[in-house]
Amino acid sequence: MPGTPKESTAPGPEQYPGADHRFDPDVASPARMYDYYLGGKDNFAADREVADRMIAEHPVVPAGAQANRRFLVRSVEALAEAGVRQFIDIGAGIPTSPNTHEVAQRIRPGARVVYVDNDPVVLTHTRALRAAPGVLAIEGDIRDPGAVLDDPRLNEHIDFSQPVGVLLLAVLHFVRHQEHPELLVDRLVERLAPGSHLVVSTGSSEGHSPEAVARFEATYQKSSSPLVLHSRADVARWLRDFELLDPGITSIFKWRADEEIPGDLSWLGAAGRLPRR
Repeated sequence: MPGTPKESTAPGPEQYPGADHRFDPDVASPARMYDYYLGGKDNFAADREVADRMIAEHPVVPAGAQANRRFLVRSVEALAEAGVRQFIDIGAGIPTSPNTHEVAQRIRPGARVVYVDNDPVVLTHTRALRAAPGVLAIEGDIRDPGAVLDDPRLNEHIDFSQPVGVLLLAVLHFVRHQEHPELLVDRLVERLAPGSHLVVSTGSSEGHSPEAVARFEATYQKSSSPLVLHSRADVARWLRDFELLDPGITSIFKWRADEEIPGDLSWLGAAGRLPRR
């Protein structure tokens, strides 16, 4: 289980044909740490070291990762039931069933899904899903939304004249405030047709003192990406052009569910629909 040292089944660097200068098994990766929180084995010693430090400081972290997966399932179900047949999952992470395409295609057979990530390990695993109909995996980074939107493979797969569901789950809390996450979100959704949806989830500073936030964020200093806890106002800003779906901006434990929130964990989620302009 998370927090318990175990032997990784993740391949070594030589087994990742797409590995590049960004792939370093000795530097903790948020994607592989997330896999560890979920009880997965596609992680390395460096990932487990930082993750265990986070768990020691905040034992509720694995529960948050697991709740975020359940939030993903509920939100994709809601979008598919609303008629969305195309999804772009940015910062998708290592595939963990049920994946976005499995949820969407259960409700909308033929639904198309593009998984976007910048971690070579994630891409290796996600591209193994290429046998699944309607699934595409591309390299991309939320910090470069233009490159994601202009990717020719994405544009062959996604029809932007029709509604699209954009998923930004557990990714914006790896974007620094000075990188202006609100502008990145604006760029990502600017091509969306009316009826498109945006779903976000993020670790939140809500209910925590500045000192507690600083301690939480400092744990990720040895990872390849920073951790930045965002506020409810930040989430509202990202979704300002969207009509919020009930129940609005709330804990991911409470979004269309009624789960118990463990400890002092603060993790916000929301989904919105783009109205006619």
